Amino acid sequence: MFQNILDWLACPHCSSDLVLTDTKKTQDGEIIEGQLTCQACKVTFPIRNGIPRFAGHEKSDFENFGYQWNRWGQVQIDRLSNHRLSEQRLLAETDWGAEWFQDKIILDGGSGAGRFSDVAAGFGGHIIAVDISQAIDACRENLSIHGDRVHCIQASLFKLPLKKEILDGAFSLGVIQHTPEPEKVITSMVRHLKPGGKLAVNFYEKNFSTKLQPIKYALRLFTPRLRSETLLSLCRAFVRVFFPLSYTVRNIRKVRLLSHFLPICSVHNPELTKDQQRAWTLLDTFDWYGPKYELRQSHVRLGALLEELKLSDIRARPGVMQATRPLDKINRP
Repeated sequence: MFQNILDWLACPHCSSDLVLTDTKKTQDGEIIEGQLTCQACKVTFPIRNGIPRFAGHEKSDFENFGYQWNRWGQVQIDRLSNHRLSEQRLLAETDWGAEWFQDKIILDGGSGAGRFSDVAAGFGGHIIAVDISQAIDACRENLSIHGDRVHCIQASLFKLPLKKEILDGAFSLGVIQHTPEPEKVITSMVRHLKPGGKLAVNFYEKNFSTKLQPIKYALRLFTPRLRSETLLSLCRAFVRVFFPLSYTVRNIRKVRLLSHFLPICSVHNPELTKDQQRAWTLLDTFDWYGPKYELRQSHVRLGALLEELKLSDIRARPGVMQATRPLDKINRP
């Protein structure tokens, strides 16, 4: 943890300032081990492995993500895997433009291993990467090259340990459907936007596509209850059997629709080598079967939520929405 993040942190329970009350180990200006204390309610929060820990000490519904991203931490990092897929997706789903990120304070809500935080930091942003799972450790390891431009925090998106109105931007891509209350996540992020701050969220849309994947949804009735190691073995078996078929038909129009009925989540982006496609397919298949929650959302309803939160410039379409907090002062939820 770098000390400059104290300007942005607040107690997740009472929103009061936090102070550094114990420093046990530092390295190159970073606090590796220590403790933060709320000045008001006196609750303490540990710093371990350079990360302030506001969650993660209890058993949670998100442990599979920690397992997942510590195992496949570098697969989706553009800089480490020689592709630009994360950059392309971040720019497409935020619609902010690469130049906009320069010197902005930006929240990555549900950072995983840091694929989007890495891109945003590369564009010159100051990134607060938040994840409730042990994935945040993979994120810190992957993004240490950015120094104090990236701050990794283990915390709940429902109770962000941040001061109000400090963020120039907040994005959450591929996350909210895996939480028990997706609308609450959005409301929480909006609370910390500055006037003029931007919001971008990607989500699973409610549509007919679920009917095209009966095998996957049938398997999901029990796979979230499996141990991570058992689930990985199952996913490996599926990929070993079905990836060659999906790879063979990947470029045959109509025939490739067969992939929807296979029990794997095929990835056949031409920017990736065949080995990378297989690795992404295994990762995405594990990612599909592991989460406890998969709560699809309606872009119409989420657009209405943004209106209720009094945001402006609302653009909601299937699977993606963007909005801006107005510059005029309004009551925050």
